[in-house]
Amino acid sequence: MAGPESTERQGPRHEARERALSLLYESEIKGSPLEEVLEALPVPPDPYAERLARGVVRHLARIDELLGASAEGWEIARMPAVDRSVLRLAVYELLEEPSVPVAVTIDEAVRLVSDYSTDDSGRFVNGVLSTVAARARPGGAP
Repeated sequence: MAGPESTERQGPRHEARERALSLLYESEIKGSPLEEVLEALPVPPDPYAERLARGVVRHLARIDELLGASAEGWEIARMPAVDRSVLRLAVYELLEEPSVPVAVTIDEAVRLVSDYSTDDSGRFVNGVLSTVAARARPGGAP
């Protein structure tokens, strides 16, 4: 029988995170505001995916500040675009979605970069998010 974490990994929330990642990535690569990307969709995304993507945009300055302070030796602009989008998405979730356990947020982010980015991205994202989580949710063990 699958536990709650494995259900989370395979279920609608994982798909919503994946969709939010694609929306954020598309917005960045095209240089278009997220709103334009959303308006161009033939079908609206899942409400959680849209909430995540809009939340990242709304809190981008705070998210990037935390990332910059947590990713030692890395400038945000020099990170691979997929890694940057996954990190922003996960940091938003750590900051603004307290019902999602820290471990689930980090696991999902590592899974996304493992699927869509480089072989080294998983370790990098895990390390950065562990640092962010300690700052954003003290006492919320990763």
